[in-house]
Amino acid sequence: MKYRFLKNRRAKKQAVSAVVFLALLAAGWRYSLLGFFIPLCMIAGIGIGLFRGRKWCDWFCPRGSFLDTLAAKASPRRRIPSFLKGLPLRLAVIGLLMAVMTYQLVRRWPDPAAIGSYFIAMLTVTTILAVIGAMLLHPRAWCCVCPVGTLANLAGRGKYPLRIDSDRCVECGRCRQVCPIDISPFSFKGEGREKVRDGDCLKCGQCVAACPTEALRFRS
Repeated sequence: MKYRFLKNRRAKKQAVSAVVFLALLAAGWRYSLLGFFIPLCMIAGIGIGLFRGRKWCDWFCPRGSFLDTLAAKASPRRRIPSFLKGLPLRLAVIGLLMAVMTYQLVRRWPDPAAIGSYFIAMLTVTTILAVIGAMLLHPRAWCCVCPVGTLANLAGRGKYPLRIDSDRCVECGRCRQVCPIDISPFSFKGEGREKVRDGDCLKCGQCVAACPTEALRFRS
């Protein structure tokens, strides 16, 4: 019951966030100044990351909510390959996108409409890639290489950690089944209470609510 309540509440929040995302993306092609909403989201995601890790990516992120609510319906939900979660690829994606963004901003400066249109175009292209990742692998496959998510991951390491009580954990795998970004909390089981040392944790609390033995909890 606790998990069902949490899941439904999160789903409602994500539905609203997903609608905002689709409306923004569609309207942005006509009203380019809406594109400035995108760097604001980037700043918010990294800022929250300093205190709560990837909490922004739970449901605050409009695209993440879109992937969880709509793209997920057609996703095979395969395991996310380890290379997508590896730091080398993630840093390469950050470097590439930052280089392209810097070039485009310099080229379009100081025209705000032109700059806004670039942000909308960037959001569209990366969303297409995110949908392809969802269709081929997992709804949140793109989130593993998303620059904002990666930076929030690095900035928020050790912040508001998920802990596992090894004495209670029976390794049923329920936590991995409900995790939106394909983390296996039980794999961090050791002696006593251990931190789940995966910076991609969205702090959504679904694993905590779903655990039948109450072996998981958040503690700062």
